Amino acid sequence: MALFTPQEALDYHSEVRPGKIEVVPVKPYSTQKHLTMAYSPGVAESCLAIAKDPDLTYKYTGRGNLVAVVSNGTAVLGLGNIGAYAGKPVMEGKGLLFKIFADVDVYDINLDVTDPDKLCEIVKAMEPTFGGINLEDIKAPECFYIEDKLKKEMGIPVFHDDQHGTAIISAAGLINALEITGKKIDEIRMVVSGAGSAAISCTRLYVALGMKPENIAMFDSRGHLHLGRTDLNDQKREFATEKAYASLGEAMVGADMFLGLSKAGVVNQDMVRSMAKDPIIFACANPVPEISYNEAKEARPDAIMGTGRSDFPNQINNVLGFPFIFRGALDVMASNINEEMKLAAAKALAELAKQPVPDYVVEAYGVDKLEFGIDYIIPKPVDLRLIEFESAAVAQAAMDTGVARKPIADMDAYRASLRERIAKSRERLDAFVKTYPQIF
Repeated sequence: MALFTPQEALDYHSEVRPGKIEVVPVKPYSTQKHLTMAYSPGVAESCLAIAKDPDLTYKYTGRGNLVAVVSNGTAVLGLGNIGAYAGKPVMEGKGLLFKIFADVDVYDINLDVTDPDKLCEIVKAMEPTFGGINLEDIKAPECFYIEDKLKKEMGIPVFHDDQHGTAIISAAGLINALEITGKKIDEIRMVVSGAGSAAISCTRLYVALGMKPENIAMFDSRGHLHLGRTDLNDQKREFATEKAYASLGEAMVGADMFLGLSKAGVVNQDMVRSMAKDPIIFACANPVPEISYNEAKEARPDAIMGTGRSDFPNQINNVLGFPFIFRGALDVMASNINEEMKLAAAKALAELAKQPVPDYVVEAYGVDKLEFGIDYIIPKPVDLRLIEFESAAVAQAAMDTGVARKPIADMDAYRASLRERIAKSRERLDAFVKTYPQIF
């Protein structure tokens, strides 16, 4: 049953004020003195200081808490290439999530540009404005090229969430699923349906965790990626194997894990029944997964099942990642978001899932209890402890790997500041809901 009607969704976006985000002053402006300090002539003092040291933009402007969500609308959600105009509501929504979950400010930048080099040129020129770049809904394979080029040419974090967000959240689930089943990551065999940006990034992160490439069978729309194929791009060729499978069903026989980032209905119950004992199934196609939760569990009650849906256990939801990853990266003025920071985020999420779940989280999902096990391997997005666990882990990894330009001296105090920050953010949201109840 739908949670809302199409008209309710349109009203949500249009009533009170169009859109989902706005710019709000954070300094007083009620007196002449305030205004002369905010603009002319008082603003010159900060300008002159920054002219001598550009890093002072982090002290005298909002750059250190400002992220650009950049898209050209070529691969929007499940909607495809709908363009930059039509993709803007999604990017505003991303800005809303950044703010309410991690108190990160966002400008959504929707570019009517399809040429990868031109897009890179535009984004690179915006570096003085932002502390980080979140690339979003850019189609493959261009997204790989764009992210790689910008990471090399920019001195701030560049993060393509469609790739790495799903990878980090699902990696957290995998860590805990392996613990529950007693399986070892270097021994399991995985089948992947899909070979786009998310599938490639997920698989790369699993390899970083210890999965062996030769134990991975990845499929695109034309079949299994094997070395006999001549139509593979560089990213797909990375996971081509000597052994060739004739079909997805053949590869699934005896497999320990299935990862789906493709389309609805490509997996049936017989395929699931053919998998190894205690199979791990992450069917992430949205809004309809490769096989439904109920069908998979009916075929294999021992399966650890995750989807992208919020109405079933173990939702693999990117909102568990990007707000908190950027929060930690911004707070230490990281020059980039590296593999160690991604792994730290995944491990922090996995650890949080093992902690006792607060009553307010249980109540929010209308269940009697939530505790670590096959139906709870990933934390819930409403868990306020996410920012403390994940952002602190990302910040620490940035410091440990030498990409932090502003190291944190007292991590305990930093964690306390994160708790305070998200509490204030929630207060603002609650106040907005009370002011405009008609749209909630």
